[in-house]
Amino acid sequence: MTRGEIGCCGAYCKTCRALADGTCRGCKLGYDNGERDLARARCQMKFCCLTRFGSEATCADCADYASCPLLSAFYGHSSYKYRKYHEALEFIRQHGYGAFLAAASGWRGAYGKLVPPAG
Repeated sequence: MTRGEIGCCGAYCKTCRALADGTCRGCKLGYDNGERDLARARCQMKFCCLTRFGSEATCADCADYASCPLLSAFYGHSSYKYRKYHEALEFIRQHGYGAFLAAASGWRGAYGKLVPPAG
């Protein structure tokens, strides 16, 4: 598993069937090798994250995380999934990518239960 399997927003893309069968390219695939043009990306969050940090990062890596208007707007949606994506980035900020990937390894979807590492 790599950090590239985590969307800029905190979604865990490894479980996505469309990504696995090639019908979805996710928010990160194809930009490193020039297959896709980041300047044409519609998602401002993705554009910001990939431009500043590259494909192995998420918005959790950003020093402006707490005050970012893009994140505030994104996580301001009332849907359950947005709350779970926000929880994922908070978990990464507190416990790191390794702990997040370990917690997400048994998930069947883009979000799930996050159990902090013991110790």
